[in-house]
Amino acid sequence: MTITEKVAYIRGLADGLKLDKSKDEVKVINKIIDLLEDLTADYSDLNDYVDELSAQVDEIDEDLAALEDDFADLEECEDYDDDDDDDEYDEEDAFYEVTCPTCNQTICLDENMLVDGEVECPNCGELLEFDLNDVIDVEVEDADGEEDSKETTTEE
Repeated sequence: MTITEKVAYIRGLADGLKLDKSKDEVKVINKIIDLLEDLTADYSDLNDYVDELSAQVDEIDEDLAALEDDFADLEECEDYDDDDDDDEYDEEDAFYEVTCPTCNQTICLDENMLVDGEVECPNCGELLEFDLNDVIDVEVEDADGEEDSKETTTEE
């Protein structure tokens, strides 16, 4: 028997007693039963809300699991050196951060992706194009700690 059915049963018992509704005791009993009906309605509404929320959380969990599967093989976006003893920068392991102009999300790309000239944003699907034929000014620090301006071009 559900809570709603129990409260309805109590209401039926009280009505079946044919109590004098003008007596104070009967007024109190009827108010308590009214309160129980209100609480039961609120409880039912909360149960419906929790069920709906639970379904949404399950959908989010499934979507997150799918995203984890899609991105499980990708490395984190960082420049790193496999050889701990050697502090020299390894260009093969370089990653570059690019901000999508459509969704403003940061995307990590390796050099091969940049050389291809275009990549689809994994967040919004926008096609991002790169023109690496332009000259890029790069500030390079020499051995003395002084900065020199070095112009580089990238060949495809």
